[in-house]
Parts: sequence; C-alpha cells; structure tokens
Amino acid sequence: MSLRLTARGLSLGHPGHPVLSGVDLDVAPGEVLTVVGASGGGKSTLLRALAGLLTPTGGELLADGRPLRGPGAERALVFQEDGLLPWRTVRRNVELPLAVRRVPRAARRAPVTDWLDRVGLAGLERRLPRELSGGQRQRVQLARALVGAPRAVLMDEPFGALDPQTRASMQQLLLTVREKEQCTVVLVTHDVDEALLLGDRVAVLAGGTLAAVHPVPHPRDPAARAEPALRRLRERILTELT
Repeated sequence: MSLRLTARGLSLGHPGHPVLSGVDLDVAPGEVLTVVGASGGGKSTLLRALAGLLTPTGGELLADGRPLRGPGAERALVFQEDGLLPWRTVRRNVELPLAVRRVPRAARRAPVTDWLDRVGLAGLERRLPRELSGGQRQRVQLARALVGAPRAVLMDEPFGALDPQTRASMQQLLLTVREKEQCTVVLVTHDVDEALLLGDRVAVLAGGTLAAVHPVPHPRDPAARAEPALRRLRERILTELT
C-alpha cells in the first residue's frame, strides 16, 4: 500500500533564514510527483524533510495523516551518488536494507534475486561496484531502495550524472518498476523535460515557496514533447522558474 505525504504551512531552513516557507502540498498515494526549481531553491531540502532527515522550522509534515517524525522503513531514499559500499558485492549491497532489519539471510535471497532480475542485473551478483558502469550502479541503488518494499521512494536527481542514453534507459526502468509496485514517488530534478516525462504532477519551487503544481498530460512518452499542450506546459514551468 502506497503512502500519502502531506505538508501544511511547511517551513524549512534555519530560524530567521528559511529555505522554504508556507508550503502546502499533498502527494497522493501511488502518485509520481516531480519537483523542479533553481539550484539552491529548496528541492533537496524538501526531499530530506520528507525522508525525516530534517525537522521543520514551522508547519507540519504528515505521513498518512500522522506526524512524520524521523526516517522510517516505509520511505526509501535514492541519491544522485549511488552510495554503494565498495567492499560489498552487488548482491550484498542490494540486501543491505534487509540485513539492517535483521531479516534472516535465507529469507533475503528470493527478494534480492527477484529485484536483481527486474533491474537487469542478473548474472552480476558477485561483482563489486568498481566493476560496474554508472548506469549499472544506479540500477543497484534502485534495487536496494525497493527490495524492502517501501511505501514511498524519494529520489534526489538520481539520473543527473548519467549520459543521455543511460539516463533515458533508467527513466524507462523507473516507470516500468513504479507501474508494477504502485508506490508513491517524489523525484527531484533540475530537468523540466524529465519532470514532465516521469511525473503525474510537477511541483515548481521558486522564491522560497511552492509556486505551482501542474498536472501532466499522458501518456508518458518522450515523443509527446512535441504535442502543443505539453509544449505550453513546459514554457509555463520555465517562466515560473525565472
């Protein structure tokens, strides 16, 4: 079951020096919300607050209507830097969340094997991170985030360091995985085209607050960028960001 995430009058930053203030946002269960904004505009700050890593300076954050206090296994984080442990094999990196939760080793095997297969890493289980490409490392990180069946996945520019071809492949993988899992996804990106491709809605952060939230036309298809409605929405978002 996916998670509802809600911000009410949310302020983040330091007392007297807010990064974001007065944010009202409701992320529906199973929704993919993409978040765009200028560098330093509070995108990653908002994501870390949703992960429970930052305490609001004002307002409140709720998970399924209850106060969100600290990290939890129902919310998984995916970063631009994969954060893989270099001394652990692919399999042992993916199983890490289960090991932390003291799931018995025998019980870890099936879900880890399943996720390695689903992200296209079957046969690479014994490799170390240094033996993988950038795209493969991000696939390991995605499998590690999802193996514990989180109800929400929070992604901080996860494909920003990849080359265009690998990035497109990872975007499609995320859409495929998310369609089957139906978890809530909040994804921060600086790329408006990526936000429009992946998101059910796009949240625009500007001027230290939430400037707008836009529903995105479907279907999700890179070729749809040329459609007039999507072009108009893209131009509107770019205007809001300036």
